[in-house]
Amino acid sequence: MLSVIMDAANNLAPFAKMGAGMGAGLAAIGAGIGIGRIGGSAMDAIARQPEALGDIRSNMIVAAALVEGVAFFAIVVCLLILFI
Repeated sequence: MLSVIMDAANNLAPFAKMGAGMGAGLAAIGAGIGIGRIGGSAMDAIARQPEALGDIRSNMIVAAALVEGVAFFAIVVCLLILFI
């Protein structure tokens, strides 16, 4: 039984690596879209209320860091799947 499972895992390894590569790419694309939307929304908010520049900027940086952290975690997980 174990040999059948190991044989199936060896046969499906290329598909796992392809999936890991696609996952890393999707994580990077998602992070780019997320950070772009954060920046665009922040610029809209600053245009509406220029006196709130400091608060909006600090909140934008925190939100962008959180999005980037999640994307970095996803890429690391995909690379671990790829090389292990």
